[in-house]
Amino acid sequence: MTTRWNLLRLVCVLALWALPVLPGTGQTPETPTPPAPQQLVQTRADAPDDQAIENRIAAIFSQIDSLAHVEVEVREGVVSLTGAVSSSATALRAKEIAGRLEGVVTVEDGIDRTLDIEGNVSPLVDNFNAKLKSYYRALPLLGLGLALFLTISLAGHLLANWMWLWRRLLRNPFLAELVSQAVRITSIAIALVLALSLVGATALMGTIIGGVGVLGIAIGFAVRDSLENYISSIMLSLRQPFRANEHVVIGDQEGKVVRLTSRATVLMTLDGNHLRIPNAMVFKAVILNYSRNPERRFEFDLGVDAEDDPIAAMTLGLDTLGTLPFVLKQPDASAFIQAVGDSNIVLRFQGWLDQTQTDFNKARGLAISATKDALETGGFTLPEPIYRLRFDGPVGSETVRRMQDTAATDRRKPAPVPTAAGSEALDVAPDHHIEKKVDEERAETMETDLLDSGRPVE
Repeated sequence: MTTRWNLLRLVCVLALWALPVLPGTGQTPETPTPPAPQQLVQTRADAPDDQAIENRIAAIFSQIDSLAHVEVEVREGVVSLTGAVSSSATALRAKEIAGRLEGVVTVEDGIDRTLDIEGNVSPLVDNFNAKLKSYYRALPLLGLGLALFLTISLAGHLLANWMWLWRRLLRNPFLAELVSQAVRITSIAIALVLALSLVGATALMGTIIGGVGVLGIAIGFAVRDSLENYISSIMLSLRQPFRANEHVVIGDQEGKVVRLTSRATVLMTLDGNHLRIPNAMVFKAVILNYSRNPERRFEFDLGVDAEDDPIAAMTLGLDTLGTLPFVLKQPDASAFIQAVGDSNIVLRFQGWLDQTQTDFNKARGLAISATKDALETGGFTLPEPIYRLRFDGPVGSETVRRMQDTAATDRRKPAPVPTAAGSEALDVAPDHHIEKKVDEERAETMETDLLDSGRPVE
């Protein structure tokens, strides 16, 4: 019977422990946290004597000026503290010291916090005076650290100013300036670390390094566009993608190269205007260089009637291009059928010229004019656009005749005026005006140019 009763009690205890906690009790159904271990209270036989504990605490307090007026009384391991102190922090310190002794069961805090001005200000003044004395004693060491810092910093500054050395080693003015600044900053950092290590301020050194790291990350995020542009300038100065006075197209911008600076690429447009493009855009853009290869191909389209022979038209057009003095014989001019329309056949003609001797746009225009005239003289028809007219009302024969006469009059062409042999319209010599302006700009402006004609072009 007793065994069954014990088994029933065990089952009830397990069931109550497994039940969820009722709402409103403030408890959770989680596994209960085991109670914190409690300090064992010693029995009278093995506990230290109360008087010994009291004497020990009183002796400790007597050695601390702020606790000298605290009175101690111990009964059955219970320490009672009375008296007056200047602040709550001093009272808490007294309680912690008393609780550390063996045999103390608990500490009763009966200390009065006076919060007087003298008791709270005096420790601060004493602490400040102690620090001043320690700094005074450390003045020789601080002076030595300052002298070490100034010496290393000055040496790094002098080394960084030897630009002739860096330019001779790197052969790039931009990289030489970058290395010079890096040497100056590195020397200052080394000097600061050595000086702080000498005076024993290693904690301050760690704080400074951590602060500089966080500040560097913040500045990096703030000026990431400027850093990207700066790095692009370095890469462009190494790659040398173009030379001064070359005709380039960068993205959708066209002009003659004036210079490459540490921030932007300066172009002079064909209209004579200055154009500055950030180097980050130049580095990522597609660059088309017309000046690198002096030979350049031009092309144009002409349409002939669908009933005409396109092969004969191409042959006549190529013969005409061959007679033009500015069209190169090698490579040869070429022609092919580009498209077949509803009423015409579109022919594409291509030819090559030397840009150093011939203006591209002028030569292309004269080639179009000469080929067109040759085809018309040879009997080939260059069809005009065909329009369909719709009349809502009836049109009499007199109206139709008047419209036909007007159309015939519009189709009559005035007699061509022969062009003089020395006319400026026939002059295909290149225009060097923009190049002269670029040379003048480069000669007048003292801004650093990263373009180096002595380095290979990528």
